[in-house]
Amino acid sequence: MHTATLTPLIAVDGANLAVYDWRPAGPGRPRGVVLLVHGLGEHMGRYAALAERLNAWGFVVRGYDQFGHGESHGPRGGLPGADRLTVDLGDVVDDTRRRYRLHDTPLPLILLGHSMGGLVAADLLRQRPREVDALVLSSPAFDAGLSPFQRWLLGWLPRAAPNLRVGNGLKPVYLSHDAHVVAAYKADARVHDRISARLARYIADAGPAVVSAAPRWQTPTLLLYAGADRLVSPAGSRAFLAAAPREVVQARCFEKLFHEIFNERERDREAVLEELRRWLEPRFPPP
Repeated sequence: MHTATLTPLIAVDGANLAVYDWRPAGPGRPRGVVLLVHGLGEHMGRYAALAERLNAWGFVVRGYDQFGHGESHGPRGGLPGADRLTVDLGDVVDDTRRRYRLHDTPLPLILLGHSMGGLVAADLLRQRPREVDALVLSSPAFDAGLSPFQRWLLGWLPRAAPNLRVGNGLKPVYLSHDAHVVAAYKADARVHDRISARLARYIADAGPAVVSAAPRWQTPTLLLYAGADRLVSPAGSRAFLAAAPREVVQARCFEKLFHEIFNERERDREAVLEELRRWLEPRFPPP
């Protein structure tokens, strides 16, 4: 397995974001750069196997620990401002464009976001379209599946105590049908279960905003989601797909899989990876 190179990126307030780079073996020209955006409570180290597969297909892979996660600065699950996560991603996109160039031309850039990371990636493109060539969404958190009581809490708690951090309520057993994945997640010291009121409010607001923007979607997008997801509601993905232009957004629902479709049992995981490979192949062919 390739070892990632870890470098810091200074965020808007001087905080460090931990950025990871995985490069394909060999001297050939890369097909493009895949920029990974992780989900709530986790970190980029959990994506090493996916990065290795993308490297094998000829892609450079970058990823970063979001604010308040992994090796990046910030209180675990905290959020200093509602737009912080999209601002950070925008800065990482800009840095990636500067860093990975061929004859002064940036390599093609594909965003791949999982869960909350998929929401952040889509929200960035909704607000400030950038020179991103494609988007891949993995079980995006477009619908957090909030109960009426949780919605009531989010109506006032972020104003009264925006930095209050509580347990996020995610049950690891519903991450994957692979017991080894669940056990590793539980034993991972860099995984946390904290979420602030402001971060919860952001997730609750940004999902419907992205779905509302779907009819005007312009970025070529592959939406991959789990039909048996119990951590985010698949209804959010279905709503986005139903509203988006068919020529822009393609989708595949894996009906029996749990939330982390790239970390499912081997046969199911390979089916997801093959769907991704088939979508990337004609759009970013080998040089």
